[in-house]
Amino acid sequence: MENMETKLFDSELKVMDVLWREGDLPAKHIAAVLKEEVGWNVNTTYTLIKRCIKKGAIERSEPNFMCHALIPKEQVQEAETNELINKVYDGSVDKLFSALLGRKKLSQSQIEKLEQIVGSLE
Repeated sequence: MENMETKLFDSELKVMDVLWREGDLPAKHIAAVLKEEVGWNVNTTYTLIKRCIKKGAIERSEPNFMCHALIPKEQVQEAETNELINKVYDGSVDKLFSALLGRKKLSQSQIEKLEQIVGSLE
């Protein structure tokens, strides 16, 4: 899954998010967390874990059906951001920023942080 060729759907990202937050876990624990957070039953979670394994996003090991995330969250965030920019903003990063910044009034500290980010890109 080197370059995120495989698309992870929102439900699969919920499984991945548990692993990113808590580290390697048995599938049973992931199912318990998602039952609490989302209301899924065990079979739903196990099906999604198996889909992630098939896509190369999770590695399974024994004992106890241990799950390990094979892709970092940052890689998925970058791929999803690129897809959003291409799909919704015609590949234009400045259109995305205009849309984001036009949504609400920014605090002075938020403006300064954005100026630092932009300054580091120059």
